[in-house]
Amino acid sequence: MAQQQELKRDLKNRHVQLIAIGGTIGTGLFLGAGKAIQLAGPSIILAYLVVGTALFFVMRALGEMLLSNAGYQSFTDFAVDYIGPWAGYVTGWTYWFCWIMTAMADIIAVGVYVQYWFNIPQWIPAIVCLILLLGLNLLTVRLFGELEFWFALIKVITILALIIVGIVLLIIGFKTHTGTVSVKNLWLNGGLFPNGITGFLLSFQMVVFAFVGVELVGVSAAETANPEKNIPSAINKIPLRILFFYVGALLIILSINPWNQLNASSSPFVATFSLVGIPVAAGIINFVVLTSAASACNSGLFSTSRILYNLSRHHEAPARLGKLNKNRVPSNSLHLSAFVLSLGALLSKLIPGQAFGIVTTISAICFIWVWSIILISHSRYLKKRPDLRKKSIFKAPFAPFINYLVLAFFGFILIIMAIAEETRTALLLSPVWFVLLFILYYVRRKNESNR
Repeated sequence: MAQQQELKRDLKNRHVQLIAIGGTIGTGLFLGAGKAIQLAGPSIILAYLVVGTALFFVMRALGEMLLSNAGYQSFTDFAVDYIGPWAGYVTGWTYWFCWIMTAMADIIAVGVYVQYWFNIPQWIPAIVCLILLLGLNLLTVRLFGELEFWFALIKVITILALIIVGIVLLIIGFKTHTGTVSVKNLWLNGGLFPNGITGFLLSFQMVVFAFVGVELVGVSAAETANPEKNIPSAINKIPLRILFFYVGALLIILSINPWNQLNASSSPFVATFSLVGIPVAAGIINFVVLTSAASACNSGLFSTSRILYNLSRHHEAPARLGKLNKNRVPSNSLHLSAFVLSLGALLSKLIPGQAFGIVTTISAICFIWVWSIILISHSRYLKKRPDLRKKSIFKAPFAPFINYLVLAFFGFILIIMAIAEETRTALLLSPVWFVLLFILYYVRRKNESNR
């Protein structure tokens, strides 16, 4: 029976690879890119490169830490060991919260996208999608892996099709109603920085949100067969994926469409396929974005349930949340996360206009906390355990210098969010969450010491 209390290592290499791809391609790219392009113009490509590079070093630190101890099931485990129990508690609950916020936005989006075909209240498809995902996640972790495999494959095929079509149009010099398809469109309309350095910097919040989920490889570590091989392989391919899926796709989009012809509130992918005369483009991309939202919700359901399970194992959440069903899946944690996510349908009625903006900003801030904790834990690991560093099979490069550089960069992004009017309110609200968690943690510690 002891074996039943451990998560099942049922994710294969192809699952881990596609979970890593799914984590780096989401609604932030398919939908958020339009707003980011309006802010930064063609320099958005540089913004994706900068943030992507920083997160690659975060992922290398995460990979080294996870492989340094076979008992580590998530980054909350090494946060406890190298920073302290408070760090594991605050980071675990913060990670749960930011995925709940992200998945809420995506479950709302599922309802909106289905309305493209069917005139029904958006909460109905949202709830139906959530129930389906919950049912599949309860059966086996391999089903989660299969879902993410196919969801990610749809994203990959769409971007691949966009890049191939774009290259053909560039070669033949295709003409659209906005002009000739050419790489010159990258600098003809005001240069690479048409809105100056300010516009470039203001785009960073949406770019950060586009990358949330990149650390999912770490959350899935406890259920990965052969983590010593699969985790390094998935992490090392992240730079190539960023170059191909983000930089490649955006280069093509901005070569076909002058940046000032794109609408901030709609998907640049829809605009590009429509522009080249594909009549069913809007329907195809709507389906892709629908699966992308469902994929993000699926990832949210998986990660939040595993974080609750991990918090329960460390006695930082109710013991019943650590219970596994016969398939060795944390069923109670899945049920709780699904219930909280269902409240997202209610949110879409209460604050439809500003809900997505507030949710994405708070989510980005919380993810910056999580990524920073990974880097701080890694820096302390280097000082405390040089023996483990020496025998590591997956050493993070340029550490600890790069850790401090990336942490300073994250601090810089928070300063930009404080300056920008659109993100300032959410930034000022986010400390309430952390203050609440610290209070709960110290009250809990005090109660335990009084027993």
